[in-house]
Amino acid sequence: MHRVTVQDRVFILIGTAHVSQESADLVRQVIDREQPDCVCVELDAQRYKALSEQRRLDDLDLKEVIRRKQLSPLIVNVILSSYQKRLGGQLGVMPGTEMLEATKIAKDLNIPIALCDRDVRVTLGRAWRSTPWLKKFLLLSTLLTSMFDRTTISEEMLRDIRQKDVLSEMLRELGELMPTLRTVLIDERDLYLAHHIRGAVGKRLVAVLGAAHIPGVQTHLAANRPIDLEPFNTIPPVSSLWRVVGWGIPALIVAALLMIGLQKGAGVAGENILFWILANGIPSAIGAAAALAHPLTILTAFVAAPLTSLTPVIGAGYVTAFVQAYFCPPSVRELHSVSDDVRITRQWWRNRLLRIFLAFILPGIGSLIGTWIGGVEIFSNLFS
Repeated sequence: MHRVTVQDRVFILIGTAHVSQESADLVRQVIDREQPDCVCVELDAQRYKALSEQRRLDDLDLKEVIRRKQLSPLIVNVILSSYQKRLGGQLGVMPGTEMLEATKIAKDLNIPIALCDRDVRVTLGRAWRSTPWLKKFLLLSTLLTSMFDRTTISEEMLRDIRQKDVLSEMLRELGELMPTLRTVLIDERDLYLAHHIRGAVGKRLVAVLGAAHIPGVQTHLAANRPIDLEPFNTIPPVSSLWRVVGWGIPALIVAALLMIGLQKGAGVAGENILFWILANGIPSAIGAAAALAHPLTILTAFVAAPLTSLTPVIGAGYVTAFVQAYFCPPSVRELHSVSDDVRITRQWWRNRLLRIFLAFILPGIGSLIGTWIGGVEIFSNLFS
């Protein structure tokens, strides 16, 4: 617990672990003892609703998620939630219990509540968009490895992690390994949290935060300087370089096909076009079949991949995921169990939400492989 005094206001910061019963007990004790004018929590409206109503993925509009190209962040979110839930299961407390405990006791004492965190969708979107491609693969491999990690975490180990020197070392290592990820997940949210805590009503406030945010929020509150949040509230667009690459490769392939037609005739060009269709369609369809997707999803993968490979606007995986979600939507029970099922390999083919994830990932990989095979063949025929 840390106290920051700024002019005539006192901010009491409680650093917690999100899967710790000890943290939940501490939160209740401090709020009951301090009787603050307002209780600030590290939650946004979406996460608060999920915690308080225990709905989480129940009201998920999966087709809209796919339309908005937010399936990748959703997959990452499910894996992270699964990891936290597993730790919580070991300790007998679910993730976010201490935040929910803070809101409950605030309501019991008739104390105003301030939700101070950034929209989790913006945070995940910014984190994903700002992470370089190679680091994305490292991040995904780390997350996938964490799903099958069987290390037992105790309250004593969590208590050690919450110590300042250990936590600082962990954040330093994260900053060295993935600086952009640390910036989005920690540094930006420190600013966001400090701004909204400062804007909460009252002169004596308790703020319940994950321990990783305590040093940054403490510094920003003490500095008492205006914070412009506008740059941190949007998901950045795709970089200009990736736009050029995304449109440049398809343009070169189409140009190569036209040149083959002009130099060697329409028949040879037709053969190359057929090769492009098969080189893209077959691996993508195999990927959909490997996901045990709906037959129409497999057919869609074959038809869509040769076309989507010629445009960066949408990938084959998003088309196949949408078709799979349309014909095989997940049940409420499967939405409830996804954080458990994601840790069991065979459940990826049994849980229909996880199968949609597979129908997104595997056809996309197949289309990527087909694009390189087809492109190499077409350019080799152009110059042969």
